[in-house]
Amino acid sequence: MTIIIAILQAVLLVAAAPLASGVARKIRAKMHSRTGTSVLQDYYDLAKLWRRCEVREGGSGLVSRIAPPVFLGSFALIAAGLPLAMQACPIPLLGDIITVLYLMALPRFIFSLAAIDSAGSYTAIGGIRELLVGVLVEPSLMLVLFVMAVAAGSTNLGIMAQAVGTLTAYPFVAVVVAGVACAMACYIEMGKLPFDLAEAEQEIQEGPLAAYSGPSLAMLKLGVSVKQLVVASLFVAVFLPFGAAQAPDAGAVLIGFLLYAVKVAAVLLVAAVIENSVMRVRYKYLGRYTWFVVGIASLSLVFLVIGI
Repeated sequence: MTIIIAILQAVLLVAAAPLASGVARKIRAKMHSRTGTSVLQDYYDLAKLWRRCEVREGGSGLVSRIAPPVFLGSFALIAAGLPLAMQACPIPLLGDIITVLYLMALPRFIFSLAAIDSAGSYTAIGGIRELLVGVLVEPSLMLVLFVMAVAAGSTNLGIMAQAVGTLTAYPFVAVVVAGVACAMACYIEMGKLPFDLAEAEQEIQEGPLAAYSGPSLAMLKLGVSVKQLVVASLFVAVFLPFGAAQAPDAGAVLIGFLLYAVKVAAVLLVAAVIENSVMRVRYKYLGRYTWFVVGIASLSLVFLVIGI
């Protein structure tokens, strides 16, 4: 039963990711007083890219070829292991925070390595920017998950979700502050403003995207959308597990899936509103914002140590 739930989670998140991206784009258009494209536009774009021939740069090597499936597959694995419908991980091995952190770091590493592997200089600049965001946000996320592991007594995300859901995670203030820091870190990981890359600068957008075409570009674009949904799901699974099933019962799991969909939709809506309410800043100033997140994450560790 748990294996089936894990497969369903991965399939549903991959299938729903373009819809979530399309809805966010529609919200942006409405807030800018524009009509905007259809919420299904991402599906049309992906279908068009899958039908096209693939063209590769002459200087690209093996890394550039394996980057798209590795990027998409890593986040699909994370989706399969998250405690979304239940307060337990369907696959405990994939639900450990060490595994999750490594699986989140692997796509960024491959993404940036592929940018260097390509023959273009602009894609390398995009890869460096991707690494910069990772260096700025990953310490906060690691610190928050460490605080939650100590508070719940386990590095398993399912046990963390169960501890939060039953209000047994201690100390309470440290958990709340860690939740605030995690929300901010996840917002940055989702690539929202001002931590995104300008859509008009296609030559440096999301690292090596400009070096790909056809099915490889489709996998990367789908992977970016899946990443946003998986990161939002990680926050919901750990800090908003209320309503998730306690046992792998079909009816309870179905209700858990429905409540998960409502919670993640609310999180994505808030993220979309915030994204369209802030301005874009220069990349060299991003550290001023991310250090604030590191400070809140460190504060949760202080509260954990003193026990409040």
